[in-house]
Amino acid sequence: MSHRFVTPGDFSWTELMTHDIDAAKAFYRAVLRWELEDVDMPSGPYTTIKAGGEQVGGMLRMPGDVPAGTPPHWAAYVTVQDVDATAARIRQNGGTVLVAPTDIPSVGRFCTFRDPQGAILSVISYVPIAE
Repeated sequence: MSHRFVTPGDFSWTELMTHDIDAAKAFYRAVLRWELEDVDMPSGPYTTIKAGGEQVGGMLRMPGDVPAGTPPHWAAYVTVQDVDATAARIRQNGGTVLVAPTDIPSVGRFCTFRDPQGAILSVISYVPIAE
């Protein structure tokens, strides 16, 4: 497993949420030459992004619970050891938890927050993978 999935504080994943997944896949495949692979996730269809043969991110259709008018956007994930403890520290330091700590089956646990200046970021801890 790459160090970015186990090193606290490391940016480990990036994800595109878009309204037109097919157009996004065609654009990024042509422009960045990414390898894209469709996979089934418990939450629905998902496309993984590979660069140099290594998974670096994903793409998904904008979820229905996202506020109307939200434009397509990239999200970044930072690895932490304990998502729940991090969520508590976010609140203690003036941040706002937007998506409460949530499990992603067979992937890990994440939460999304807004810092006191308004920037949005997600934190994640991954399920250990036997090598």
